Amino acid sequence: MSRIGKLPVEFTADINVSSNGNVITFAKGKHSVDLDTKGNVAFTIEGNTLTFANLSDAKTHRAFWGTYRALAANIVTGLITGYTKQLEINGVGYRAAVNGNVLNLQLGYSHDINYELPESMEAVVEKNVITIKSHDKQALGQAAAKIRSFRPPEPYKGKGVKYMEEHIARKAGKTSKK
Repeated sequence: MSRIGKLPVEFTADINVSSNGNVITFAKGKHSVDLDTKGNVAFTIEGNTLTFANLSDAKTHRAFWGTYRALAANIVTGLITGYTKQLEINGVGYRAAVNGNVLNLQLGYSHDINYELPESMEAVVEKNVITIKSHDKQALGQAAAKIRSFRPPEPYKGKGVKYMEEHIARKAGKTSKK
């Protein structure tokens, strides 16, 4: 039995939660996020609490029960506090700048990389650290992974774009015979 699925998702009074068939809509201010359960789980909204229940004892329904509860909890946390990811740029001549919703990256290629951030995100660059903020955890992780993929860190000198908390396993370079 799912231990995560049993827990109720509690939200504050300023978050409006409504359902339309299998879709749960979370709204706060100008942000609105939809969670489509696709009929895989039953849910009830009572006051400031959202609870989930599995439809049967089938393995897939038990798995969806915990998954959709975790997704709903992530949406509520994102609307209340938000999420941030920090990326660090290492390398000579590697730079980043923000122009509106476009992140301009100079990562040692012959051209600049202009990455357009989704409208739900904002980015701040300080020295060699890019901080991305959003209320959507999934979209934030996807955008951070995309930015990292432009120049992943290499193991010899550590040049590239890495997550702030990421540890790069360093390799020794070539050695000469004596």
